[in-house]
Amino acid sequence: MDVFSESLALHRKLKGKISVSSKLHVNSRKTLSLLYTPGVAEPSRAIQLNPSSIYELTIKNNTVAVVSDGSAVLGLGNIGAEAALPVMEGKAALFKEFAGIDSFPICLKSQDPATIIQTVKEIAPVFGGINLEDIAAPKCFEVEEQLQDLGIPVMHDDQHGTAITVLAAIINSSKVVGKDLEDLRVVISGAGAAGMAVTKLLLCIGIDPNICTSVKSICLVDSKGIIFEGRSGLNRFKEEIAKRTNREKRKGSLKQAVEGADVFVGVSKGNLLSKQMIKSMNAKPIVFAMANPVPEIMPDEALAAGAAVVGTGRSDFPNQINNVLAFPGVFRGALDSRALKINNEMKIAAAHALSKSVEKPTPKKVLPDPLNKSVAPNIARAVARAAVGSGIVRKLSR
Repeated sequence: MDVFSESLALHRKLKGKISVSSKLHVNSRKTLSLLYTPGVAEPSRAIQLNPSSIYELTIKNNTVAVVSDGSAVLGLGNIGAEAALPVMEGKAALFKEFAGIDSFPICLKSQDPATIIQTVKEIAPVFGGINLEDIAAPKCFEVEEQLQDLGIPVMHDDQHGTAITVLAAIINSSKVVGKDLEDLRVVISGAGAAGMAVTKLLLCIGIDPNICTSVKSICLVDSKGIIFEGRSGLNRFKEEIAKRTNREKRKGSLKQAVEGADVFVGVSKGNLLSKQMIKSMNAKPIVFAMANPVPEIMPDEALAAGAAVVGTGRSDFPNQINNVLAFPGVFRGALDSRALKINNEMKIAAAHALSKSVEKPTPKKVLPDPLNKSVAPNIARAVARAAVGSGIVRKLSR
C-alpha cells in the first residue's frame, strides 16, 4: 500500500484528525452551574466591562483559526472548500502537536477577497490569531494586507512560513559552502505567495537593517520568464518587487536566470531545472527544489550535476524545507507575547532561531528534523522577544 492509499484509509478510519474536548468534566450540578448557567453570566459581565479580560477568561488566549478558501491547496490547485478541509485539519493537528495551540479549520465557500476579509473580521473575537492558508496569489496578498489592523496576529503561512524556513536554510547552507549571505546571487522560481515572500524577507524589505543582513542580488522568475522593471503584464505586487530585484536587468527564461547564481529556490512546479542549468551556476551551488509532490529537479540529479547542498519540500529526502518548522513557534510566540500582529522583525527572529537549532550544519543537515519538538519553543521565545522589542504587544487593562 502506497502512502496515498494508506493516508486515505487512515482518514476514513479516523473520520477527521482533530476533536474538541472540555477542560473540565460536567459530572455534577455544581460544575454545570459554574461552567454554564447561572455562573457563566459573571465572566460574560466581566468581559463586557473589560474586553481585554477575554484573554484570561476564554479560549481566545490560545486559539488560532486556520482559514482557507481552497484556491491553492498544496500541489492540487483550486480544489474548493470541502476538499481543502483535510489539509486544514492537518494544520490544526500540527499546531496542537508542536506548539500546544488549539486551532480550528475554517474553510470558506467564497473565493472573493472582500468576503474572505469580512468573514475573518467577523470571527476574530473568538481567536487569538488567524493562520491564512492555501489562498491563491495575488488575492492572498490583498487579504493579508487588509487584516493587519485586526488587533490579533494574522499570517499567511504559505508566504511567511515558507520564507522563514528558506531564510534559515540559506543561512546555514551559506556556512556549509563558505560564502557570505549578503554576497549570494539568488534565483527564485515562482512568483506566487511563497516566491514573493521569500524575496521580500531575503531583501529585508521594511526591516531595520541593524537586525537584518540582506541578500543584495535576487532574480525572480515566473511562468513568463525573468521579472524586470518595465515588463508588461505585471500585477501591482510584481511591479513593486521588480523595483527591488534583478538589478542587472536580466531578461529571458529560467535558464538565463540561473547562470552564475549561487542559490536556486524553487517554489513553482516539477521538472523545471535541468542538470545543465545547475552546471551553469557558480561553484558549490545551493539548490532548494521545493515543488510538491514533484520537485523542480530530483535530489540525486542535482547532486550529480554538482550541487553542494540540496533541499526539497518532501519528507523522504534530506533537508526537508517544511513550514511545520516555522508556523507553530511563530504563533506560539505571538500568542504568548499578546502581539497585535506578526511583523518583519518577528519573522527574522524566527528564521535565526530556526537556523541556530542546527549547531553544526552539514550538506545533509541544514535544518532540524521536522519532528524535533525543541524547535517550536526556541522560535517562540525569539518571536516573543522580537514582538516586545518592537513594541507591538497588547497592554492589558485591569
